[in-house]
Amino acid sequence: MRVDRIYLIAKMAEKDMTLKRLCSITGVSRATLSAVRNGKKCSEDTGRKIAAALGVDVSEIVEMGD
Repeated sequence: MRVDRIYLIAKMAEKDMTLKRLCSITGVSRATLSAVRNGKKCSEDTGRKIAAALGVDVSEIVEMGD
């Protein structure tokens, strides 16, 4: 799956969440989250963890057309 990077960045800013904090909450490595934030694909499990940390449904963070 590919996470909508703009939505991810906006949600992180809205929640005043750093990449380090997102790593801590999700248990996903900084390298993986950085790659996702830069538009790389991730596993569904990682996508679910990111969505949960941001307090949104996974369908809200998935890039359309993926």
